[in-house]
Amino acid sequence: MSVPPGAEPTLAGLYREHRLALVRLAVLLVGDRESAEDVVQDVFARLHGRPPDVLTLPYIRTCVLNAARSVLRRRGVMARGSLKLGPADDRPVDSAETATLLGESRQEVLAALGRLPRRQREVLVLRYYVDLSDADIAQMTRVRQSTVRSTVARALARLERELGGRT
Repeated sequence: MSVPPGAEPTLAGLYREHRLALVRLAVLLVGDRESAEDVVQDVFARLHGRPPDVLTLPYIRTCVLNAARSVLRRRGVMARGSLKLGPADDRPVDSAETATLLGESRQEVLAALGRLPRRQREVLVLRYYVDLSDADIAQMTRVRQSTVRSTVARALARLERELGGRT
């Protein structure tokens, strides 16, 4: 079976051009690089064979967001199951390279971001990391623009409280 002309180069080009940014987005959502790389790889694998007109960066970002949600959902199920066996630290462990590269203050911000509720974390990442507008975030997360704005305000207030005004 042959690949339709134009489909593979478009997907491959999107992968080459945006993989790192998508992995960074996923890291901010799921909290560790290994899971983030898996999320992005799975998204691109699922997109293989799709019509080229579907393969847009906003669509792929939405797929990454949804895949990251699935990872977090599975972690939640596993964590609830492990609570029956005894307490466990389910926070992802950074590699020595990652810990060295990240400054102490950046690690604090990332840790505080990771403690936010899922929606607040997603909205902040999409707003300040991916630099999307309220309308784009609302479309991706399927909420109203006013909900996006109020969620950003609540998330920033919580980060400010947790970081002691260092944001």
